[in-house]
Amino acid sequence: MVMKQKRPRRPAGSLPAVPGGLEAVFGVHAVRALLDRGETPRELWVQEGSAGGRLSELVESAGSRGARIQVRPRDELDRLAQGAAHQGVIAFATPLTFESEASLWFKLEAWPFEAPPLLLVLDGVTDVHNFGACLRSADAAGVHGVIVPKDKAAPLNATVRKVACGAAESVPVYQVTNLARALARLKELGVWITGTAGEAETLVHEADLTGPTALVMGAEGKGMRRLTREACDLLVKLPMAGSVSSLNVSVATGICLFEVVRQRRG
Repeated sequence: MVMKQKRPRRPAGSLPAVPGGLEAVFGVHAVRALLDRGETPRELWVQEGSAGGRLSELVESAGSRGARIQVRPRDELDRLAQGAAHQGVIAFATPLTFESEASLWFKLEAWPFEAPPLLLVLDGVTDVHNFGACLRSADAAGVHGVIVPKDKAAPLNATVRKVACGAAESVPVYQVTNLARALARLKELGVWITGTAGEAETLVHEADLTGPTALVMGAEGKGMRRLTREACDLLVKLPMAGSVSSLNVSVATGICLFEVVRQRRG
């Protein structure tokens, strides 16, 4: 039986302190993904009241691995989450880090999968909610890795982990120093670079996406940068029937990725 400790309430308005060197992970799916990948949070906060019973399995699993369980009032979790939907549970774990560029080339040169590579490239996507949603779609579509530039990219923070619902822990995210140079290296390894642009002449379902593919999505509003666009082998667009000229980058990413899935299932 895991013993749960209860601390006195903090003064109203004060922000609960995050244990040093750790990151708060909000929500059931994100915390479960943390445990599923074999990582044990140092501490787990559970909302007092009915949430404790609803989350009993998750709490027992974390406690059995050595996590310190703390029962806290909802207002403390609300203040720490700062608007995020924590669903009654917050874990404190080691922050996520980007995979190295070297590990990307090593993986591609010794490709371990039967299916051809499917990579998602995010050029200048800086909004953490869009980044998290893109990772969630990438995981659902079976993307083998996400590539982001070192500059003009969203961080892998707690909000991204929450929005991604566990995908931030399961999909490798590679950070490259120079995106245009990285795309050139992908071409050398036989990966076809397909970028998305509103002015493209080819619709996404008209392109052949069954081979090794890197799908490039541009920044919110501005699209791909010039050097990124020039590095693409092909530009595609979504068929837009309404009055709006473009979709949110995370929505467009999901549509394009599942067109790849559709084509590969044949």
